[in-house]
Amino acid sequence: MELKDQLKNLFPDHVPSEPGQTKAKSDIWLQDEPISCKYEKRKGKPITIIEGYNGADSDFKKLAKELKTKLSVGGTFKEGRIIIQGDYRDRIMQILQEKGFKVKRVGG
Repeated sequence: MELKDQLKNLFPDHVPSEPGQTKAKSDIWLQDEPISCKYEKRKGKPITIIEGYNGADSDFKKLAKELKTKLSVGGTFKEGRIIIQGDYRDRIMQILQEKGFKVKRVGG
């Protein structure tokens, strides 16, 4: 008995998806207002701050983790803001726009 047949026996209600189907762009709630992306220097080191998200904190934490992973940098989520180490405004804005967010660049 092949694996497909075994799986059909175990999960008779499951409908397999086609290989060409794509998932939604994001499982994170998208808002109408733009998210602000700004640059600061703290103790002489550049950081990028993303704020203005009014959805659930858990969604914003997922977004923070995804951004840190894609950019291969460190960062944190504090007080409703994502703080990324380094000046990555352009790349962050591009990633967020691909996900469907409206982004506003603040400063410089």
